[in-house]
Amino acid sequence: MSKMHNPVHPGIVLREYLEGISVTEAAKALEVTRTTLSRILNGNSGISAGMAIRLEMALGTSAEMWVEMQAQYELWQASLEKRPAIKPLFPRREGCKSFMD
Repeated sequence: MSKMHNPVHPGIVLREYLEGISVTEAAKALEVTRTTLSRILNGNSGISAGMAIRLEMALGTSAEMWVEMQAQYELWQASLEKRPAIKPLFPRREGCKSFMD
Protein backbone atom coordinates (compact mmCIF):
# COMPACT_ATOMS: atom_id res chain seq x y z
CA MET A 1 0.00 0.00 0.00
CA SER A 2 1.55 3.30 -1.04
CA LYS A 3 1.44 6.14 1.45
CA MET A 4 -0.53 9.25 0.60
CA HIS A 5 -0.58 12.67 2.18
CA ASN A 6 -4.04 13.73 3.25
CA PRO A 7 -5.96 11.07 1.31
CA VAL A 8 -9.56 11.76 0.44
CA HIS A 9 -12.35 9.80 2.13
CA PRO A 10 -13.32 6.93 -0.22
CA GLY A 11 -16.92 8.14 -0.11
CA ILE A 12 -15.85 11.16 -2.16
CA VAL A 13 -14.38 8.85 -4.81
CA LEU A 14 -17.52 6.71 -4.71
CA ARG A 15 -19.61 9.82 -5.28
CA GLU A 16 -17.76 10.34 -8.58
CA TYR A 17 -18.38 6.72 -9.61
CA LEU A 18 -22.09 7.14 -8.92
CA GLU A 19 -22.44 10.41 -10.82
CA GLY A 20 -25.69 10.39 -12.77
CA ILE A 21 -27.47 7.91 -10.50
CA SER A 22 -29.47 8.82 -7.39
CA VAL A 23 -28.45 7.70 -3.93
CA THR A 24 -31.73 5.80 -3.70
CA GLU A 25 -31.08 3.92 -6.97
CA ALA A 26 -27.49 3.14 -6.01
CA ALA A 27 -28.50 1.94 -2.54
CA LYS A 28 -31.14 -0.31 -4.06
CA ALA A 29 -28.60 -1.77 -6.53
CA LEU A 30 -26.10 -2.37 -3.70
CA GLU A 31 -28.83 -3.81 -1.47
CA VAL A 32 -28.10 -1.40 1.38
CA THR A 33 -30.22 1.30 2.95
CA ARG A 34 -30.18 4.80 1.56
CA THR A 35 -28.94 5.99 4.96
CA THR A 36 -25.98 3.59 4.90
CA LEU A 37 -24.88 4.75 1.46
CA SER A 38 -25.50 8.39 2.30
CA ARG A 39 -23.29 8.16 5.39
CA ILE A 40 -20.45 6.75 3.26
CA LEU A 41 -20.88 9.36 0.52
CA ASN A 42 -20.81 12.15 3.12
CA GLY A 43 -17.67 10.80 4.80
CA ASN A 44 -19.48 9.87 8.02
CA SER A 45 -18.95 6.10 7.65
CA GLY A 46 -16.18 4.03 6.19
CA ILE A 47 -16.28 1.38 3.50
CA SER A 48 -16.31 -2.07 5.10
CA ALA A 49 -14.98 -5.21 3.42
CA GLY A 50 -18.58 -6.25 2.75
CA MET A 51 -19.39 -2.93 1.11
CA ALA A 52 -16.17 -3.15 -0.91
CA ILE A 53 -17.34 -6.49 -2.32
CA ARG A 54 -20.73 -4.98 -3.20
CA LEU A 55 -18.98 -2.10 -4.97
CA GLU A 56 -16.76 -4.55 -6.84
CA MET A 57 -19.83 -6.40 -8.08
CA ALA A 58 -21.82 -3.28 -8.99
CA LEU A 59 -19.08 -1.06 -10.41
CA GLY A 60 -16.53 -3.49 -11.81
CA THR A 61 -13.83 -2.08 -9.53
CA SER A 62 -11.77 -4.20 -7.17
CA ALA A 63 -12.78 -4.68 -3.55
CA GLU A 64 -9.11 -4.27 -2.66
CA MET A 65 -9.09 -0.76 -4.11
CA TRP A 66 -11.89 0.35 -1.76
CA VAL A 67 -10.41 -1.38 1.29
CA GLU A 68 -6.96 0.12 0.61
CA MET A 69 -8.44 3.60 0.13
CA GLN A 70 -10.29 3.25 3.43
CA ALA A 71 -7.15 2.02 5.21
CA GLN A 72 -5.06 4.91 3.84
CA TYR A 73 -7.69 7.40 4.95
CA GLU A 74 -7.94 5.90 8.45
CA LEU A 75 -4.15 5.70 8.88
CA TRP A 76 -3.79 9.32 7.84
CA GLN A 77 -6.50 10.40 10.28
CA ALA A 78 -4.85 8.37 13.06
CA SER A 79 -1.45 9.93 12.28
CA LEU A 80 -2.92 13.36 13.03
CA GLU A 81 -3.97 12.34 16.56
CA LYS A 82 -1.73 12.63 19.61
CA ARG A 83 0.15 9.36 20.04
CA PRO A 84 0.38 7.62 23.40
CA ALA A 85 3.84 7.17 24.95
CA ILE A 86 4.16 3.45 24.23
CA LYS A 87 7.56 1.88 24.75
CA PRO A 88 8.79 -1.01 22.57
CA LEU A 89 8.23 -4.46 24.07
CA PHE A 90 11.52 -5.77 22.70
CA PRO A 91 14.79 -4.06 21.83
CA ARG A 92 15.49 -3.82 18.13
CA ARG A 93 18.42 -5.99 17.14
CA GLU A 94 21.12 -4.55 14.90
CA GLY A 95 21.16 -6.05 11.41
CA CYS A 96 17.83 -7.78 11.98
CA LYS A 97 14.95 -6.56 9.88
CA SER A 98 11.49 -6.63 11.29
CA PHE A 99 8.66 -8.01 9.21
CA MET A 100 7.44 -4.41 8.84
CA ASP A 101 10.64 -3.19 7.09
